[in-house]
Amino acid sequence: MTDEQKKKLEQKLWDIANTLRGKMNADEFRDYILGFIFYKYLSERLQAYADDILKGDGVKFLAIDETTTDGKSILAEVKHATVEALGYFLNPSELFSAVAKRGEQGAFILGDLSTILTNIERSTMGTASEEDFDHLFEDLDLTSTKLGRTEEAKNALIARVLTHLDAIDFRLDDAKADVLGDAYEYLIGQFASGAGKKAGEFYTPQQVSTILARIVTTGKTRLKSVYDPTCGSGSLLLRVAREVTDVGDFFGQEMNRTTYNLARMNMILHGVHYRNFDLKQEDTLEHPQHEGRLFEAIVANPPFSAKWSARPLFLQDDRFAQYGRLAPGSKADYAFVTHMLSHLDDNGTMAVVLPHGALFRGGAEGAIREYIIREKNWLDAVIGLPANIFYGTGIPTCIMVFKKCRETDDVLFIDASTCFEKGKNENRLRDEDVDRIVAAWRGRAEEARFSHPAPRAEIAANDYNLNIPRYVDTFEAEARIDLTAVARQIAEAETAMEPLDAQIRAFCAELGLESPV
Repeated sequence: MTDEQKKKLEQKLWDIANTLRGKMNADEFRDYILGFIFYKYLSERLQAYADDILKGDGVKFLAIDETTTDGKSILAEVKHATVEALGYFLNPSELFSAVAKRGEQGAFILGDLSTILTNIERSTMGTASEEDFDHLFEDLDLTSTKLGRTEEAKNALIARVLTHLDAIDFRLDDAKADVLGDAYEYLIGQFASGAGKKAGEFYTPQQVSTILARIVTTGKTRLKSVYDPTCGSGSLLLRVAREVTDVGDFFGQEMNRTTYNLARMNMILHGVHYRNFDLKQEDTLEHPQHEGRLFEAIVANPPFSAKWSARPLFLQDDRFAQYGRLAPGSKADYAFVTHMLSHLDDNGTMAVVLPHGALFRGGAEGAIREYIIREKNWLDAVIGLPANIFYGTGIPTCIMVFKKCRETDDVLFIDASTCFEKGKNENRLRDEDVDRIVAAWRGRAEEARFSHPAPRAEIAANDYNLNIPRYVDTFEAEARIDLTAVARQIAEAETAMEPLDAQIRAFCAELGLESPV
């Protein structure tokens, strides 16, 4: 698929999403359109797989009669195979295209649709994929009055959306391009741009994700594991996968139920097998779900300065005990940092987005920061990002990079605060800005007004305050004025004006006027 075809697909999907825009706000219609796209994907993927395994028998999946004994026998065998391979099952009559056609012909499909979505989940019960499909469609509420005041109005709207989606070729046979996955990511980004403060719950801007992903994959072509403790829609985890040839397993945790469902859909839509991702829905700090595991790459964009319990009991928790202090209850930034460090493998790299305040705030945060640098030498880099590049907040942010086995005794500071393109609502990092930041981190060289590798002694002299202007001087010195050159230029200008002055004096004399020169 060409870039032009890809853009057309994205625009078609967004146009369909706008069919619902007048009925509800962005974060609400997001759940419907993304849920239906996911249902279509599951249907097409299952049909292709079933047709393949039935090829030897000369049978097409859609041609199987579900009412006959032979049909039921064939479907039972297909179900066993598809649940094992794909994790779920649908009957031919339950496929997206079949339901969409019934809706286009004027049939009432809401009841069937609700049953089918439930059946997808039921088909996984008692299998290895059960947890990954459990209540996956719970946010797709087909009874909502926002779809219409009457059942007929709701049915008409849903039928129209399904019909439009059914006409789009998702190109699932295009093995070289993750076409649908890209389109899904595009839609998530579009919804984020209109969702205000809620956008930060499920989406990290693509350019920021790319910086994090390139940092944690530098020098590697394969990863055993990647982890995001606040995984949102899963976009950051999937962005890491784009930078290497293979990721063994994906791990993540997300507190918001709707966003957690979105992340599971996103994984499956990107072709991640249900056995290769382990996403949990819980509060990461209060109820961690991956205790004892170490990960080769860790990325995160936690909620900025979120509140947490900071219970004294956590001082006995292995994630926090060694620091002797807990992050304050009003700001959980360092609680997330130390949680992530407890899961970082010795050969791993961790990159996390934080508010600028995490660089210089004192108290418990200052003590934790000092311990990480002075006692452990785990802090590898601090990258200052431009303001207003995250949806829903304009506060300045930074990326902190950590490694447990470092070969250097300095911390690289990068001031990328001016590396952006101004947008209507948010600023945007350009591709060249992303490339420059990543290249500076990899090269660790001194660059005037942009980067500086600071020895730990220099950081200690600054009392472990990491405020970037202390290390990267961005002051533009005023140009020195050459007074001799200025005087010469004035004299040359006066000489050039002499003929004109003479003409003015002569003209004034003829008219009997006093000359102004």
